[in-house]
Amino acid sequence: MNELTTQGESTFSLSPRNLAEAMEFAKIIASSDMVPKDYIGKPGNVLVAVQTGAELGLKPMQSLQGISVINGRPGVWGDAMWALIISHPEYEDSHEDKSDTACTVTLKRRGRTPVVVTFTMDDAKKAGLAGKQGPWQTAPKRMLQMRARAFAARDLFADALKGIKSVEELRDYVDGDRVERDITPASAVAPAARALPAELPVCTPEKFAENTPAWRDMVLSGKKTPAALISMLSTKAVLSEDQKLTIDSWAHEGE
Repeated sequence: MNELTTQGESTFSLSPRNLAEAMEFAKIIASSDMVPKDYIGKPGNVLVAVQTGAELGLKPMQSLQGISVINGRPGVWGDAMWALIISHPEYEDSHEDKSDTACTVTLKRRGRTPVVVTFTMDDAKKAGLAGKQGPWQTAPKRMLQMRARAFAARDLFADALKGIKSVEELRDYVDGDRVERDITPASAVAPAARALPAELPVCTPEKFAENTPAWRDMVLSGKKTPAALISMLSTKAVLSEDQKLTIDSWAHEGE
């Protein structure tokens, strides 16, 4: 990108305006260690996320934080999905009834019949989710809420989501359907990406459990947001998706 698009006196936009700028942007981002590990060395994934976000109304950096490419399929994190819904010009109101065993979401859109969706722990058990390692153990109420929200949003605001599912839902597919693959063509990998060091070690469940108290305190104390903590940790080790969701759940404890 040869020019900066100014917006006011103190801000500027990095939004690509054509394919050439988008490709250059993707290469720069993919060579950075300040993005989720899914995008490091993968300009193709960056391009998919940015384009998907643009179609949903997200700016490039919002897309990189709010969208994850899972098995070649982009998904939107639950909080980003809800932000898209409540910022929609036809959004009217919403209400949530939460308990330890169920969450009911009532979503209203101007000129439409309200949608009411309930997701229960029984539903989670039937889907093989209840008690699953990760946020289904540490923050089950939050996961029930994410499922109910996502179903309601997709039913009433399909035009806003354009068929995109929530990351939380995609992550809960059976293991055989959740394998992540690098979808970047070899010829598209930037020179800087080829020069990246050897792959990072995997953060084992034992290592994660050992560091959980300190990391959880960083989130609860406000020193780090879940996204910032995940980005930092991903420069040192490869986190599993369940570990990422567990970190995200810490910000919602007590809700």
